[in-house]
Amino acid sequence: MKFGINSLAWQSPVTEIDRLLRLAKKYGCDIFELALEDFSTLDPDAINKAVEDTGVLIKTVTGIHNEVRDISADEADFRDSGIRYAKDMVDFAAAIGAEVIAGPIYSAVGKARQQTPDEVGLKWKYGVENMKIIADYGAKKGIKFAIETLNRFETDFINTVEQGVDYIHRIGYGNVGFLLDSFHMGIEENNVPAAIRLAGTECRIYDFHTSANNRGTPGKDNTDWASIRDAIRDVGYDDYCIIESFTPDCVEIAKAASVWRPFSESPEAIARDGVPFLKGLFAE
Repeated sequence: MKFGINSLAWQSPVTEIDRLLRLAKKYGCDIFELALEDFSTLDPDAINKAVEDTGVLIKTVTGIHNEVRDISADEADFRDSGIRYAKDMVDFAAAIGAEVIAGPIYSAVGKARQQTPDEVGLKWKYGVENMKIIADYGAKKGIKFAIETLNRFETDFINTVEQGVDYIHRIGYGNVGFLLDSFHMGIEENNVPAAIRLAGTECRIYDFHTSANNRGTPGKDNTDWASIRDAIRDVGYDDYCIIESFTPDCVEIAKAASVWRPFSESPEAIARDGVPFLKGLFAE
């Protein structure tokens, strides 16, 4: 297992990749998950050099899926924009040697509404057919997609692993699997370990996010981490374990995910305390 942190905990959009990777190395990260919020602030050559200089890998990237980057939106231009954005992520991931694009690629974060059965059916139709386009594009460049289930306050689409299994099966591409997130599962699943085992049995797991039950530092919370670890081991997952937390400075995500306060004494403390906790947990 490689352990690390998502860039959204420290800076958004990312403009100082060298400084962030050096921070990640300082706090014992093997891997750094990069949020591709604004491509204009990111230089693949600079990223590759920073990776080489620090030895901290970037193998997973995430996106910022907003109202106009929504492959299941009612508006055709928003769906088209979402497809273009996903394809741009594929191209960028390939340029920096990343293997996985993770997140709620199926919809905008923060979109939660009451819907009629017809509206729900249309959302699924768009979300599946457009994800097939994206999956096909990624497969040609060796990129995998990790679909993240979000809690009910952040999406009205895929909330549970059971729904995620349905969605991934409908897509039917071997490079589409799960991103499991301890925070979201803690809200939506009746039994988190059972949900992890379902995901690993029915589909593939390509990424694993950890955060405290309040979105803060893993280990400084009331989550049953031992049972989560045991379930992850049972399904044979041993790739990437990423702390995902958010700086309130990320205005777009802060609003969508209801980030109204800092989650630790400092952004750096999340990695300083969380990475050793997770490494110790999985060493037991």
